[in-house]
Amino acid sequence: MASNGFACAMIVALTLLLLSTGLRLVEARILNPLLSSEIDEGPCKLMVYSRGYKCEEYEVRTKDGYILQMQRIPEGRTRDKNGGTKQPVLLQHGILMDGITWLLNSPEESLAFILADNGFDVWIANTRGTKWSQGHVSLDSSTRGYWAWSWDELVMHDLPSNVDFVHSKTGRKLHYVGHSLGTLVALASLSEGKLVDKLKSAVLLSPVAYLTHMTTPLGILCARAFVGEILSDLLGMAEFNPKGEIVASFLKESCRHVDCYDLMRTFTGKNCCLNGSTVELFLKYELQPTSTKTMVHLSQIFRGGILTKYNYQNEEKNMEIYGQNEPPVYNLSNVPHDLPLFIGYGGQDSISDKRDVKLLLNDLKFHVTNKLKIHYVNDYAHIDFVMGISAKMMLYNEVMAFFNMI
Repeated sequence: MASNGFACAMIVALTLLLLSTGLRLVEARILNPLLSSEIDEGPCKLMVYSRGYKCEEYEVRTKDGYILQMQRIPEGRTRDKNGGTKQPVLLQHGILMDGITWLLNSPEESLAFILADNGFDVWIANTRGTKWSQGHVSLDSSTRGYWAWSWDELVMHDLPSNVDFVHSKTGRKLHYVGHSLGTLVALASLSEGKLVDKLKSAVLLSPVAYLTHMTTPLGILCARAFVGEILSDLLGMAEFNPKGEIVASFLKESCRHVDCYDLMRTFTGKNCCLNGSTVELFLKYELQPTSTKTMVHLSQIFRGGILTKYNYQNEEKNMEIYGQNEPPVYNLSNVPHDLPLFIGYGGQDSISDKRDVKLLLNDLKFHVTNKLKIHYVNDYAHIDFVMGISAKMMLYNEVMAFFNMI
């Protein structure tokens, strides 16, 4: 009873905090335009050229009008490995991140550079709403309409558009590497028969399909306190900006009740192998905006324990959108059984808990045995998979061996 009372008190306190902060900002919305010095500086200029690699910038347009930035590292520093037979690899970042995630470590430790140096043709995606992908054919990112999407739209539009673009440019089936939300979007897409004819394989790092056993204190608090719904429904806040004043105020209040001494650890688990200078770069470039609707959708998965499309909490609205009272379920057992899959997960991950990974593996129990590789790293937490200084030895060499066997 005492814990229930504390939870209720926290929800009330956080609601009042968000309301008091939000009402001050709704009328005078704080915008964060790019600095003039950054307008022409995409990830290629910021993170790639200086390391001695070629880099190309592209725009990808989705069917619903979003304009996404994509980077390509077509070859490694030696330029001749694999000659003209390079296999394309698409890298998809996770929640609240962008494509720079794959470039933060040194070339010897970052997956994008490692793949390029080993003869792969590397393509880096940036999800709608992140710094480099805030374009739209008619909507401005400062308006609510721009942010009216959840990760369902990433399944329906972003990922298929990116895969189609790379396939069209290279004329080859591609390998896919997703981290965190990038795994969820891929699994959901594959379960609906999308991408199948254009993918050669899929690598899922820190896979997210179920969040029932998530142990991140701040994540649990947000989901149970319906923070996303408060921001969206009561404050009309369609953009979830981790660096914005409302979210910062929420974190400040939450950290009175949750140990936030190491904020990254509080969110993601006890990462074993991060470099201090890389963390500084992460704090400089990452924590990207997403839609509040996406955060609500992820909270619904945690609270409901089922992987479904977005629930509008209104039978009439659900009926209008889906033709049924409840949102449809993504049936992951429909992921093609013969598609080569690599699943990498860690024992210290607070978001992709190993018990939830077991639930995912149960959905994949009919997968062709020699088409499913499972790689477990006991010491790894959520961010180690993309920023760990030991990841090449512990993980990436295995990923490349997996690619080369197909």
